[in-house]
Amino acid sequence: MKRKDLLSEMQNPLSMEIDSLPVGEILTIINSEDQKIAKAIQSIIPEIETTVNLAVKALQAGGHIFYIGAGTSGRLGVLDASEIPPTFSAPHEWFQGIIAGGEEALVRSIEGAEDSSEDAIQDLKKCHFSKHDLLVGISCSGSAKYVVSALDYARSLGAFTAYLVTNKAPYRATKTDVLMAVNIGPEVVTGSTRMKAGTATKLILNMISTATMIRMGKTLGNLMVDLQVVNEKLLDRGRRIISEITGFEAKKSEKLLRESGMSVKTAIVMGLMQCSAKDAIAKLEKNEGFLRRVLSE
Repeated sequence: MKRKDLLSEMQNPLSMEIDSLPVGEILTIINSEDQKIAKAIQSIIPEIETTVNLAVKALQAGGHIFYIGAGTSGRLGVLDASEIPPTFSAPHEWFQGIIAGGEEALVRSIEGAEDSSEDAIQDLKKCHFSKHDLLVGISCSGSAKYVVSALDYARSLGAFTAYLVTNKAPYRATKTDVLMAVNIGPEVVTGSTRMKAGTATKLILNMISTATMIRMGKTLGNLMVDLQVVNEKLLDRGRRIISEITGFEAKKSEKLLRESGMSVKTAIVMGLMQCSAKDAIAKLEKNEGFLRRVLSE
């Protein structure tokens, strides 16, 4: 395959004259192309499901999930990983993002970073990547040597590997446990993968991390019961979640929340099972943190 044959490098026939159009029509074209993304992702849900199952297996075995990429792909991986701890009260090491070029690459382009195969291996070693982990390599075109090298290294250790590309197939193929190749078609601005490809990547990473956290018992239904209250907004949300599940009035829910050490999940167990915070925590630990299991006892 040649680079020019990658869909992400082709011209989009619907935006050929976009520079001559009024702003409203430019925005309409962009919006129209964006609407195609979710449908394209629907076609690879089985592959995303496999990735989620590997992520859960890794965490249950004491491992971690690493996202690795260059440029936009790397930034989106770091973004998704950084949002897991505050959203689900998950350990910071559960999800980790690695970007070619290091932290500086988060705010400016580091030329040539995606072409360094050796840097990828060194970056994984610095993070103590092991055979117990899952590596999700992200590359819109699948041409980043940095990502392919990381996947090859991870596989050599016996770790789980997943490859996410936003083309029919990666420019540089490599053997992985799962290939998530989502065909989103050419960009509105030719080759600008920060657009449709970036949006698709963000959606898929959200799906992987959210589904994984749900399978790890971080929600009850669609409520974030593992919420740790650290500000006024989360105090209000936590109080409302407790009231929704227990049926208690707001005042009692807040009292439980404060007595629990500001842990929503602990407060719910305390209220419904009429026990102390210490006993509630013990019940949760016995059931691996799954609130539904505790409440079904």
